[in-house]
Amino acid sequence: MHPAFSIIFFTSAAGAGYGLLALLGMLAPFGLLPASPLFGFAALALALGLVVAGLLSSLAHLGRPERAWRALSQWRSSWLSREGVAAVATFLPAGVFAIAWLFLGSGVAGVAGWITAAMAVVTVYCTAMIYASLKPIRQWANPWVPRSYLALSLMTGALLLNALLGVAGQAAGWSSLLALASVALAWAAKEGHWRHCATARPVSTAETATGLGHIGRVRLLDAPHSEDNYLLKEMGFRVGRRHAVRLRLITRLAAFALPAALSLGALVAGPGALSGTLALLAAAAAALGVIAERWLFFAEAKHTVTLFYGAGEA
Repeated sequence: MHPAFSIIFFTSAAGAGYGLLALLGMLAPFGLLPASPLFGFAALALALGLVVAGLLSSLAHLGRPERAWRALSQWRSSWLSREGVAAVATFLPAGVFAIAWLFLGSGVAGVAGWITAAMAVVTVYCTAMIYASLKPIRQWANPWVPRSYLALSLMTGALLLNALLGVAGQAAGWSSLLALASVALAWAAKEGHWRHCATARPVSTAETATGLGHIGRVRLLDAPHSEDNYLLKEMGFRVGRRHAVRLRLITRLAAFALPAALSLGALVAGPGALSGTLALLAAAAAALGVIAERWLFFAEAKHTVTLFYGAGEA
């Protein structure tokens, strides 16, 4: 599939924003976060800012953005519509939670915070299911996609929270441990997804698609078009094996290994400027790594329609 930057940015930014928002909603009511209104405002502004920026970026991918509201009406059958409904619905409890946390104290924000966290998780799950529900793409139609989406959202959110606490001079051991645990979980989920894609049997081949497999190997005699068309541009994108291996290495280093090492350094350093700097660098490295991961997520996906254009399997 063609890796459109608008969708890459949307899934990366919104995932991080929802991950941070979910953690704020769960942790603030227990008094685990600083009581300072300035910290609360900065954390909520970052979380909601990433969500809004991601949603606006997704509109740029549409041919007619002004008609995007119509997608909300198909929630009974469309995961894209469910995602839109969940994204819009999340803003209501998030607004109540923000007012309660900033002006009424963390103890009052309990129910609104937990509803906000639940809605953030539901929205990320709906985003993942947009791809996991597409059966013609075997790299997507598997349980590892929602697992990795949710785990990466939690990881980026936890790293952002740890960075915010470090910059505010409120670094805590539990936040660095949470960041480390979330990195380990996301790494395991992503490796599981890659392993599944490498070992799962093809959904279809040229032989099964034509029904001529009993005769022998089926190959394309002539291209169906004299030049690239929409299907080839959007669903016939090819990434070289060498580039894929390099990008996976970049993802492992930037998204997982570096954030884990830097978060461990922040934990060992304890409260102070060094801890905040290390936590900030961990969040920045993860952001770059997740973009590389998300680019590969689209580029390595093979749609069964490519069988019509000479692919041996999909």
